[in-house]
Amino acid sequence: MISETSKLILAKVAPVFNKQGYVGTTLADITKATRLTKGAIYCNFSNKEELALQAFELNVQIAIWPLFHQIAGKTNSIQKLYAITNYHRSYYDLVSGRGGCPMIRAGVDTKFINPKLFNRVKRLSAKMLAGLIDIIENGITNNEIAKNTDAKKYAKLIFSMMEGSSFLAFTHNDRTFIDDAMDFIDSSIIQKIKK
Repeated sequence: MISETSKLILAKVAPVFNKQGYVGTTLADITKATRLTKGAIYCNFSNKEELALQAFELNVQIAIWPLFHQIAGKTNSIQKLYAITNYHRSYYDLVSGRGGCPMIRAGVDTKFINPKLFNRVKRLSAKMLAGLIDIIENGITNNEIAKNTDAKKYAKLIFSMMEGSSFLAFTHNDRTFIDDAMDFIDSSIIQKIKK
């Protein structure tokens, strides 16, 4: 069970890690954000890597878990795909003040220097892709999506457009990258595979 102090630390440093990077965030940044001493930080977390991993988990909980809840509330595959694009349209406003997409940030930032965190990002990415594949395959099985649809190919296209549009939106401070990509998924991908 996580202590109240640990929760406080995580709430303060999760956006810092996401804005400054998991490599670029120093212990001085952490103590400044929390107004706690180095000793207080390390009484609650064994090292910076553990703190970074838990901060990433909190960033994911805020940015990505709500999407899973929205998908779970839909009854068929087409509704689930539209729920994904609708959620992603609100994504820029949800995470822009927290430094952008935590999966993109941590994935790029940690690949060569924090294997534990990078592997967590990779597992989350694989889970999201597998979820998209399942949605499309279930749609095929339930006669909602055309039988000849390559579920893996379309899931990869949708996921790539989601993540790529997020990267560009946060790079250019322009949410229309996301809006335009989601409109394209709705009109040119979902409409194409829909039965």
